[in-house]
Amino acid sequence: MTAQPVQNKARKATRRTLTSISEIKAAAEAELVRWTPEEVVEAKLLPYKSARVLRQKCYGREVFHHNDGGRITFTIDDIRRQNEHMAVTPEEIRRASALAA
Repeated sequence: MTAQPVQNKARKATRRTLTSISEIKAAAEAELVRWTPEEVVEAKLLPYKSARVLRQKCYGREVFHHNDGGRITFTIDDIRRQNEHMAVTPEEIRRASALAA
């Protein structure tokens, strides 16, 4: 890896474009990766402190997951959906949508 120059000015947040074939392949393969409950907890991808609690939530069908051959696994889509599911809507937005309806 090459060292990147330090940016002194604040930059606008932009999406990084994939320029090489290897970067495109790596991004496509990242969508296919499956994580175990231990890996999800270790990487702090979901707000659970232990793999056991996460598994119990999966057994109770409270968390988006896959049951591959009897093993619980998570895709990036499962993690995204679960994080969206747990998001809290601000009170102002809820009031505005209730008044509009």
